[in-house]
Amino acid sequence: MADEIKVGAYICKGCGLGERLDCGQLATIAEREGKANLVREHDFLCNAEGVAMIQNDIDNEGVNKVIIAACSRRSKNEAFNFENVAISRANLREGVIWARPDDDESRETTQEMAADYVRMGCFEIKYMKLPNANAEAASNDRLLVVGGGVVGMTAALEAAAAGYPVTLVEKSDRLGGGAAFEYKRVPEHMPYADPEDTGVAEMVAKIEASDKITVHLNSTITKTSGAPGRFSVDISTESGSTATENVGAIIQASGATPYDASQLPELGYGKSKDVIDRMELEKLAMDANGGPIKRPSDGKEVRKVTFVQCAGQRSNKEGHLDYCSGDCCLTSIKQAMYFKDQNPEIETEILFSDLRTPGAPGEDFYRSGQDKMITFRKGAVSEVVAGGNGPLVKFKDLILDEDIEAEADLVVLATGMVANSGVDIDEVPQNEPGEWAVNADSILNLNYRQGKDLPHLKYGFNDSHFICFPYETRRTGIYSCGPVRRPMDTQQAIEDATGAALKAIQSLESAKLGRAAHPRSGDLSYPSFRKEGCTQCKRCTVECPFGAIDEDERRFPVFNESRCRRCGTCMGACPVRVISFENYSVDSVGQALKNIDMPDEFEEKPRILVLACENDAYPALDMAAQQGNAYSQWARVIPIRCLGSVNTIWITDALNSGYDGAVLMGCQKGENYQCHFVKGSEMAQYRMSKVDDTLETLNLEKERVATYEVAITDIDRAPQLINDMAATIEKIGMSPFKF
Repeated sequence: MADEIKVGAYICKGCGLGERLDCGQLATIAEREGKANLVREHDFLCNAEGVAMIQNDIDNEGVNKVIIAACSRRSKNEAFNFENVAISRANLREGVIWARPDDDESRETTQEMAADYVRMGCFEIKYMKLPNANAEAASNDRLLVVGGGVVGMTAALEAAAAGYPVTLVEKSDRLGGGAAFEYKRVPEHMPYADPEDTGVAEMVAKIEASDKITVHLNSTITKTSGAPGRFSVDISTESGSTATENVGAIIQASGATPYDASQLPELGYGKSKDVIDRMELEKLAMDANGGPIKRPSDGKEVRKVTFVQCAGQRSNKEGHLDYCSGDCCLTSIKQAMYFKDQNPEIETEILFSDLRTPGAPGEDFYRSGQDKMITFRKGAVSEVVAGGNGPLVKFKDLILDEDIEAEADLVVLATGMVANSGVDIDEVPQNEPGEWAVNADSILNLNYRQGKDLPHLKYGFNDSHFICFPYETRRTGIYSCGPVRRPMDTQQAIEDATGAALKAIQSLESAKLGRAAHPRSGDLSYPSFRKEGCTQCKRCTVECPFGAIDEDERRFPVFNESRCRRCGTCMGACPVRVISFENYSVDSVGQALKNIDMPDEFEEKPRILVLACENDAYPALDMAAQQGNAYSQWARVIPIRCLGSVNTIWITDALNSGYDGAVLMGCQKGENYQCHFVKGSEMAQYRMSKVDDTLETLNLEKERVATYEVAITDIDRAPQLINDMAATIEKIGMSPFKF
């Protein structure tokens, strides 16, 4: 029959497995207890002969579910990549023999660990199905780029060069953004000695010459709906006309706006015409066009100019920016060169508390400034006041520890940049999902129940997984780049735009195939939902980090598969277990954890369930084993997609089955989150905070369940956390459910 399940179990004897384990016994367990239909051993499963053996069984023996008992599921994925079969992995190498001492005393418990992992794999595979591609898969090669500055133009040109059509939307009447109003830019090329042409005119010419780029000026996005591969975007002009574009992916390159220097009266802005911000200096330089720069108050040539760094930034004062904008020091060096290149006799002084010159130009450009006799002085400016001949700068020399007052013809405030990130969805109140209580300006105007713009990180920058997945936001198929994402200089922003364009292309190509783009790249699974059991509690819609779940008119969840990242947070949130994936479900994990050889209390062999995030904790345990960092023989480790997918029923089932403790390992949460699924670890921590009630119901100590944040680099700490639980169980005793 077409629906007949035929499980093939394959036991590897390579990498020392055959020397450390009784593979024949493991094969017997797979056959008798795991009910595998076909069981084979092989000296090296991952070599050509071993792979061919498995493929032959699939082609000729009808095997449609495969359990591979060998190395970690993080290894040999290319070798064990079989089409049209569901695959489970039993980690005997990193998870058993490398995690345990190689001595006679440990041999028995090492074999028991291996046997349990074979059992777990056999039962897990029976509840796994081969996932099918998303039925909502759509094909649209067009990219939408929002923002026509250097960043947006770079993204558009890179995508067009790769063969993809682009729609470029700019709210002003010209391309170029802030760079169009700069005289010159920080150098992009070796030897990084002098300011260079901005290159804006050249980029605009390339945009205009491209037959793959359509430009909308004086335009904004008034509505964005849909999903990767099938976004529908309304583009409206100032005149009131609206055009609808269908696109496959979106890049937000809306840039940043200079900090409002009027908030710095203590630095003389607004009190003296000769105290200006950095963009005003660019205008003076453009007006001079290589000639003498003249001060605004009386048109006299500037003979002495002072640059005040960190003006209104890197400060916790109300109204100031807490962060460094990343490009101000390089910009001040560039602008000081405007004066020195026109007349080397002009005094140019840069007052700084910390001088930061990141990126390629960095140190070379700073040294060039020194060679041109720009004065760099470590000083903290307290006040700028109007003087008789020009502004008077009051500061403390941080080297000499002296209070100094010095006049200048012109004072330039190195103000920071504020991200043009749109509405902060966490702060703007809503009447109903998607209905805003106030009229707030938006960049993307998303038609998502979670909000009309991308979520914000700290300081108002667009959400992105800045550690692992730059550009990637919580809205699948929408990418952020440039200074709207984080502080950066122009060269970094150009590189950022290129990366975002590549990720956007990956997203729309994955959408064609119904696959996840990230972080589980290529994954075909997506949530299935059983409506008849749903209680309409809305936990799945609220907890989904990616806006992938809406609600119908009856308040039932509606899953948008194309937006889904396959994290399983919805599955973990569901109290009635009506959400699952074809190859990852409450049942598949539940069966794996329950089907081990559970010793009774007289054997004095505890069992510890370890649910380890596949992105950080599980790799950390693998690498710990590689380094010889052993952990307790009582542990049984199950990798999970995300800690957010953990359903509390797994903990209850484990404790009811006789496990003596449970350790959950997820990624770092909070402002500097490292969770690949953004909020999964945070959601799990919240759910597990409620598990004490379950333990009390079961008359169990709360110490039996522990949740930790684990980084991929915690190769010493991760195994120690397991050992700590083993020590706790030894102290409080084994579970009464063994009795």
